[in-house]
Amino acid sequence: MATKQRNFNTRAIHAGQVPDPLTGAIIAPVYTASTYVQEGIGKNKGFVYSRTSNPTRLTLEACLA
Repeated sequence: MATKQRNFNTRAIHAGQVPDPLTGAIIAPVYTASTYVQEGIGKNKGFVYSRTSNPTRLTLEACLA
């Protein structure tokens, strides 16, 4: 069976997304955490508060870039 050419919108929203090697998921999950564990004051692992940054938003930004 031939692969159908995807619409521009479909290709754009999936651009740069690689399937998760553990689960095989092809779409990034929606992270709903509002806060993240911190090692100490001013020491974080990349995400502090979900309204300013979170893994879902990071994926969107990478697709739009």
